[in-house]
Amino acid sequence: MISYSLFFLLAFLFLYLVEFGISQSNAPKFSRDDFSSEFVFGAGTLAYQYEGATAEDGRSPSIWDAFTHAGGMPDKSTGDVASDGYHKYKEDVKLMSDTGLEAYRFSISWSRLLPNGRGAVNPKGIKYYNDLINELVGHGIQPHATLYHLDLPQVLEDEYEGWLSPKIIDDFKEYSDVCFREFGDRVSHWTPIVEPNIVALGAYDGGQFPPQRCSYPFGNCTAGDSTVEPYIAVHNFLLAHAAVVKLYRTKYQDIQNGWIGFNVYTNWFYPFTNSPADVEAAERVMDFMIGWIINPVVFGDYPKILKKNAGQRLPSFTKSQSEQVKGSFDFIGINHYSSAYVKDNSNVPMPDLRDFQRDMCAILTDSLNETESSQGPPTSIMSDPPGFRKILEYFKHKYNNPPIYIQENGFGLGVKNQVNDTDRIDYLRDYIGSMLEAIREGSDMRGYFVWSFIDVFELLAGYQSGFGLYHVDFSNGNLTREPKLSAKWYSNFLKRKNDIHIQRADQQGISISLQ
Repeated sequence: MISYSLFFLLAFLFLYLVEFGISQSNAPKFSRDDFSSEFVFGAGTLAYQYEGATAEDGRSPSIWDAFTHAGGMPDKSTGDVASDGYHKYKEDVKLMSDTGLEAYRFSISWSRLLPNGRGAVNPKGIKYYNDLINELVGHGIQPHATLYHLDLPQVLEDEYEGWLSPKIIDDFKEYSDVCFREFGDRVSHWTPIVEPNIVALGAYDGGQFPPQRCSYPFGNCTAGDSTVEPYIAVHNFLLAHAAVVKLYRTKYQDIQNGWIGFNVYTNWFYPFTNSPADVEAAERVMDFMIGWIINPVVFGDYPKILKKNAGQRLPSFTKSQSEQVKGSFDFIGINHYSSAYVKDNSNVPMPDLRDFQRDMCAILTDSLNETESSQGPPTSIMSDPPGFRKILEYFKHKYNNPPIYIQENGFGLGVKNQVNDTDRIDYLRDYIGSMLEAIREGSDMRGYFVWSFIDVFELLAGYQSGFGLYHVDFSNGNLTREPKLSAKWYSNFLKRKNDIHIQRADQQGISISLQ
């Protein structure tokens, strides 16, 4: 059984996607009317993956510009043009309106708004986001804005190593203040930071993401320390988030009547076997991957097992910091795609495992070979709606049932930009149906966003995969948008029309009609 870094396994969980083989006749039956009118359905993108125009109108480079220009992507691609949302946002908002989207989640580029990371504000950056937000509001689409989604201004990385320095807190607070001041009269839902757990593991443990910091034997980087830097980065993420929430609540929330939340990447983790050791290992992984991020904002401190196993390498909160971090959210944003199996490894030498995995005393495992397959279950589950429901139940019981937005859920890594995407329809239908079951069981769900609205530059696969509801033809200069079957299905669902009826004739073709 092969052991991999935790980050690569998270990527692996949806790199080798399979045909689900779900028959339409067995698909869950529900409609938009089964959800409350206050519940919002939308889709999302993020700045570097969508906007392009990376060197236009005063924008400075982000760490992702530096990373891709240095050949960091497997296919050597960059987000220089991406989906060209900077120039095509009006066209795309029209598509959103035609689709029936009720909300749109986007991120703001720190480098476009404050090219120096702090100080002078770029008026053309302000204009772009004002124009985008006004276009959304004009079409009756609720804007949901993210302030930081992976793309730190390179100037701050060069100056003080970005998220590894507490200096980032004041700079992030200043940047956030500009966003609240300029856009908060129309944006009522804010998520300051997205996926701090994935950033920490990808950027500071294995070094696959910029700024590519890691240490031997955990990765091949020119700088970094995989044993401590992931913990330091997350600690600064939490303190910066809490400072921004305090700013918003003190200065803006009563006037603007908005909501502010925190985001975490999740999988559901099953024990590999029913042995007590594997069951405990799965619980540890939940604490390390999710509790690491959510326990502080709910309870004011890290999980006990994390503190015990990481020891002094894990920063500690002062009493005042704990009080400020605790309760620093109006909602929790969840990014979720798949499930995985966990095996206890506490009594096995782990010389090649990342320090984070050593701390967990557990591993995720890759697909079993034929010999092993009879000894246990498959180790990763690409489509697992029951696991999705279990995650929501976990938050309900462990974290006092907070208001939750599913801010990313979708299908496509490893899948080409096919238009007849019946597999994506199956996936979305089953996951939305599973979410409805969780709501009926008492989970406080507030919204759901498909990743992504259109095909974008994917951070793990460049232009080799397509998560979008709309296909983007990256091979031509016009970047033409074309609706996939999933866009038509989602639109019919949102508009309360009859479902798309799909008949799989054979592997050569698909017959499609509207009921």
